[in-house]
Amino acid sequence: MTRQIWQMPRAGNLARLTLQTANMGDLPAGSVRVAVKAIGLNFADIFACLGLYSATPTGSFIPGLEFAGEVVAVSGDVHFRPGQLAMGVTRFGAYASMLDIDQRYLWPLPSGWSLAEGAAWPVQALTAWYALHELGAVKPGQRVLVHSAAGGVGLHALAMLRDQSCLVTATIGNAAKKSILLAQGLAADQIIVREKRRFGVQLDRALAALCPSTSAFSGSQSEQSNARLPAMPDNDGYDLILDGIAGPFFEPAFNRLRPAGRYILFGAANFMNTGSRVDWLKTAWRYLQRPRLDPVAMISDNRSLMAFNLIWLWSAVDQMHSLLGAMDESGYRNRYRPLVAHSFDFQEAPAALRFFQSGQSVGKVVLQLSV
Repeated sequence: MTRQIWQMPRAGNLARLTLQTANMGDLPAGSVRVAVKAIGLNFADIFACLGLYSATPTGSFIPGLEFAGEVVAVSGDVHFRPGQLAMGVTRFGAYASMLDIDQRYLWPLPSGWSLAEGAAWPVQALTAWYALHELGAVKPGQRVLVHSAAGGVGLHALAMLRDQSCLVTATIGNAAKKSILLAQGLAADQIIVREKRRFGVQLDRALAALCPSTSAFSGSQSEQSNARLPAMPDNDGYDLILDGIAGPFFEPAFNRLRPAGRYILFGAANFMNTGSRVDWLKTAWRYLQRPRLDPVAMISDNRSLMAFNLIWLWSAVDQMHSLLGAMDESGYRNRYRPLVAHSFDFQEAPAALRFFQSGQSVGKVVLQLSV
């Protein structure tokens, strides 16, 4: 049996991604063979192809972390049957028309969901849940700042925070994405179109709108812009910040955490390159300008930073299942289906990645194969 795969001979240049035909071996015991029908795109795919992702395999590899499709064969004592629709995750390898996967990384497609929705679900839903509930310990009514709120993780975070009746400020990179956040029920003064030089002022105004009775963000203090502020008074500032960007927006946001506030960092989109190759001079400059924290000051200010790379969960499958179980127990998956806003044919994977790089996407971008 053969399959089609998108192969990277080595990381470093998106132009090296080529469509190939490859033979499939015997199905290992305890595994499931899936005819892939949809593949979810993630920033990690681009970073891996460019060679900027620490988890990138050495040498040749197939990108992709999540997929959905139809079970065509099983081996050994597994819980799936041929013909069943399923969604799953893999530590690379999803850009393929067929793949073999350990059943522990596969779940039945929820009733009524499309295969594209299934491929759009696991990585970004897990990212948002882990950030908010495991690390952030979010509580009802807290004030939360969500960066890139119109993206896949951001939309999941907004839905989860809505369940907690939290007070939310949402940031986006361009005004064209504002309508999708308004459709999520946010007010205009809860949405920030980020501006590097004025981001501190923008945050102060958003906080004043969330908590109009406070005085810490009015008058001359707002004009301090991105300057470092002391820890927020007990009733001011954000309790929790979700950030997949880093870069110039980190410090002004971190400085507006209230005491015991938590800053959750799960990505560094600021390092995203828009070409097929890495602009190493620009990347090096951004690296040198990266945010720095004084851990001693963090003690006295009582503010914390936590960071994670979700792919480590692929090696902690029991914890992954625990997180998914908690999500299902809360009823979240029954209340919220992922937004698949952009779809490309499997043959158009390079074009899909370039579009994703552009920063124009909202919700999820998927590749689809003929059913």
